[in-house]
Amino acid sequence: MELAQVRLLVTDFAACYRFYGEVLGLKPQSGFADGPYEKFSASVGSAGIALQDRTVMAGLLGELAEEPAGHRSFVVLRVDDLDGYCAEITGRGAHLVHGPAPMTERMRVAHLKDPEGNLVELQEWLLLGG
Repeated sequence: MELAQVRLLVTDFAACYRFYGEVLGLKPQSGFADGPYEKFSASVGSAGIALQDRTVMAGLLGELAEEPAGHRSFVVLRVDDLDGYCAEITGRGAHLVHGPAPMTERMRVAHLKDPEGNLVELQEWLLLGG
């Protein structure tokens, strides 16, 4: 078994497409900015984050039509240079809600939200001294 993707159900597909592609800099698989589906990949690894228009899944399953309340997902991306990446994405319109700041002695993090309110954590892994 291999994890292929984590899929987020979204209401404003175009805004989320722009956020993951243009703001975070992930590569879209097909370039279909109008949806109803798109997979985004980082420059390293094979798994990705996909967007799925909520109404399509609601039609298939006969549920999910209403927007969720509260945080329902938490996307985590690892970056090599947290400060540099945060400066880059804020320059493209991202708004950090926390950090960059230490989380543990081995990790620094920053947090932001996508246009649907999904939490995104950016992690920089630190090497332990010694």
